[in-house]
Amino acid sequence: MQIKSLFCTTAALLSLSFSHAFAKEYHHDIVIYGGTSAAVTTAVQAKQMGRSVVIVSPDKHLGGLTAGGLGWTDSGNKAAIGGLSGEFYHRVWKHYQNPEAWNWEEQSKFGNRNQSGLGGDGDEARMWVFEPHVAEQIYDNWVAEEKIPVYRDQWLDRDGGVVKKEGRIKSIRTLAGDVFHGKMFVDVTYEGDLMAAAGVDYHVGREANSVYDETWNGNQVGVLHHAHWFKEPIDPYIKAGDTGGKLLPGISDEPPGTRGEGDHRVQAYCFRMCLTDVPENRIPFPKPEGYDRARYQLLVRVFDSGWREMFRKFDPMPNHKTDTNNHGPFSTDNIGMNYDYPDADYERRQEIIDEHRVYQQGLMYFMANDPKVPADVREAMSKWGLPKDEFLDNGGWPHQLYIREARRMIGEYVMTEHDCLDRKETPDSVGMGSYTLDSHNVRRYVTADGQVQNEGDIGVHLPRPYEIAYGAIVPKKSQCENLLVPVCVSSSHIAFGSIRMEPVFMILGQSAATAASIALERNEAVQDVPYQLLQQRLVDDGQVLLMDDPHRVSSRKLPGVVVDDNAAKLVGSWSHSATNQKFVDSGYVHNQNEQQGERLARFETELKPGRYEVRVSYPANNNRSTMVPVKVVHAEGESTHSINQRKTPEIDGLFTKIGAFDFGSSATVEIGTQGSNGYVIADSVQFVPVTK
Repeated sequence: MQIKSLFCTTAALLSLSFSHAFAKEYHHDIVIYGGTSAAVTTAVQAKQMGRSVVIVSPDKHLGGLTAGGLGWTDSGNKAAIGGLSGEFYHRVWKHYQNPEAWNWEEQSKFGNRNQSGLGGDGDEARMWVFEPHVAEQIYDNWVAEEKIPVYRDQWLDRDGGVVKKEGRIKSIRTLAGDVFHGKMFVDVTYEGDLMAAAGVDYHVGREANSVYDETWNGNQVGVLHHAHWFKEPIDPYIKAGDTGGKLLPGISDEPPGTRGEGDHRVQAYCFRMCLTDVPENRIPFPKPEGYDRARYQLLVRVFDSGWREMFRKFDPMPNHKTDTNNHGPFSTDNIGMNYDYPDADYERRQEIIDEHRVYQQGLMYFMANDPKVPADVREAMSKWGLPKDEFLDNGGWPHQLYIREARRMIGEYVMTEHDCLDRKETPDSVGMGSYTLDSHNVRRYVTADGQVQNEGDIGVHLPRPYEIAYGAIVPKKSQCENLLVPVCVSSSHIAFGSIRMEPVFMILGQSAATAASIALERNEAVQDVPYQLLQQRLVDDGQVLLMDDPHRVSSRKLPGVVVDDNAAKLVGSWSHSATNQKFVDSGYVHNQNEQQGERLARFETELKPGRYEVRVSYPANNNRSTMVPVKVVHAEGESTHSINQRKTPEIDGLFTKIGAFDFGSSATVEIGTQGSNGYVIADSVQFVPVTK
């Protein structure tokens, strides 16, 4: 089954000399390389600003992952999505107002699921869930409306195909021999191929935490977030109990390493499958060529442990279809099989794509058919299949692999977790991100006690929607003056884990086109575009550049040293919430009013030696505990206190004072659950210097 037709096949290479004889040259103000969702918004914005623009797409289908199966939009705070990105989701809503759009389901039964702004005449209505072919049709119609030329199946010649002079790209050549001249260039690929071929700095893999003073970036061994880890002990060896024997497929024999260290690993890829349970529209899961049932023996052991969460990410889409994503310890993510993809040549990338397809198709076939799979799982899974009316040229299988992360530019400004977590002021906003700090697993390894475990999955809540700096979408001026990169943005691994959402790529594409147009008008480098001019045009065009939440307080703006629950060491199971207000940063954690005495939140920090007033924040409620133990470890020993969390805190309705203490170079405050008689809240701890 074909996923992408790459030119690096033997036959294609033999035909290059012939095709070059018919090569053409094109001239445009702005040349966009890539066929992702960002390609469309970049092109539309450039055209609406009066520029001649062209999309040079290596893909046959426009829209990237948005048209490739990701129909249940990963968006975070939807109010942060404006401009042409918001326009796309409005067009989705308008499509589904047509009764003819509902051929397998009644609209009334689907209801207003994952929709917003439905009041009035619908001008602001948006629908965040859609079928893949609907997204692709919207993109195709959009570029047709704007009369934007699109050259499909045109692959950048990465070996000498980028011509630069005096720090500017003059033209790019494709493997077909066609040459596209431009004054400005925008790389909207998931891989950053134009950026790399232009000699711009980039990074692949996870930086060490020490590089940007981060917590969630490097090796995350021992960190178990979400539901994508082995909660029950599972033997990793082919022969159970044969310690030191051969491992089951997909399990690394490398040591786990040290938390926080950097490495070359890339978070796992998968296909966002569109599935259906309508018999008339269903293609049974195919048995792929190269199928190997041994690859799924680890999953059998997971099923034998009692796990049954395989349908948790069958997110519903219109017409009885799903956007099916990875979920659980063993799922559609092909963990550890993509490390060389970002820098690989086209032929090697195709091998990786094919390997992922075989793995994932084989996984679905295995669960629906193999006798080793519990009967209840087989029966439930076999009711699902690929839709006959999606991906018509590919047998119902998505044409786009989910490249969650590849190259990341090192540009004028590097976004880090500090920007996302509101620990610093981000300059020159050109759009906003709001999704959780998120990374999928990067590997599967053997723990010290001889069990299998996953590593790399991260999910950290954000305080608020955060600004994305203009400097993060432009290279260093010394490297290229007329290139913008709104997809492979300049960011650390974990910051990119939040930024990498399709609505954000569309937002940044529009902003990149705006900046390119202004730079053309002023005849200057993209790095020299006055931010005030860029900001005004973006706001005029509906981009959201700044949001504030009156119910939260930024720890960055509080006096003294503040340690939020995001940085606390949690013992036992705690749940995150932002239901009650006010709170510091992204919300707070609570003990679910369970297991009193077995849970602990430890807040630790370094301090300049001296005397500090210690304060604890929490949102009060009548279901809270009236006896929350708080232990302060200071220079003279330990002090234990009790607070009543049903009582509104006396300092700005946010903090309650514990006392003043002398500290050395460090401090520890523990919020416990021993003897509690209700919900225990852990939000933040503040250390305010006491002046004598």
